[in-house]
Amino acid sequence: MTESEQQYAEQLEAARVLFARPVSFVMGAVSVAQLPPDELPEVAFAGRSNVGKSSLINALVGQKYLARASNEPGRTRELNFFLLNDAMHMVDLPGYGWARASKTTVKKFQNLGRDYLRGRPNLKRAYLLIDARHGLKEVDNEPMDALDKAAVSYQIILTKADKIKPAELAKVTEATQNAIKKRPAAHPVVLSTSSETGFGIPELRLEIMQTCEVSL
Repeated sequence: MTESEQQYAEQLEAARVLFARPVSFVMGAVSVAQLPPDELPEVAFAGRSNVGKSSLINALVGQKYLARASNEPGRTRELNFFLLNDAMHMVDLPGYGWARASKTTVKKFQNLGRDYLRGRPNLKRAYLLIDARHGLKEVDNEPMDALDKAAVSYQIILTKADKIKPAELAKVTEATQNAIKKRPAAHPVVLSTSSETGFGIPELRLEIMQTCEVSL
């Protein structure tokens, strides 16, 4: 193992230890006025309904039931805050693309997400989750436009990577990278994950740890 490989392995281990530390659900906010103080660094997770946001958050912290997925797609209509090691917040944003809610309800929670993105100075990065089986869809342009407009750094995370073959995953990754090249706030590196197998989870933990500048 080279020196750089050894250093990277140590960084991955530090991130694993961080995400094994105590984590708790803080609150679900339905308005910007309810948000907790912006004293800690935080990252947010966004994505279409059923993309696997809750599963990914649970996989990051090694728990099954911290973030709860609903049986009804689009049911998460709050900003859900989780506190990790008293050092940073992870925020589960309302899902988008659901069909069962009324237009008024959809607009209300889309506006809540936008207001949060525009007015949260301690937000270090948003992670936009995309189902690896489908890649970017037209419905994903709206949140990317909102993130670009708010000048919030965001990174694409391909979920459910275990559901397709490696060659297909490589094609989806390349297509996604090409699609976001001209987007001003998009991070150029696209990560792939599987909440079921743990694929990509250690790398995402390290990405979040470094982005929030959290140390043990």
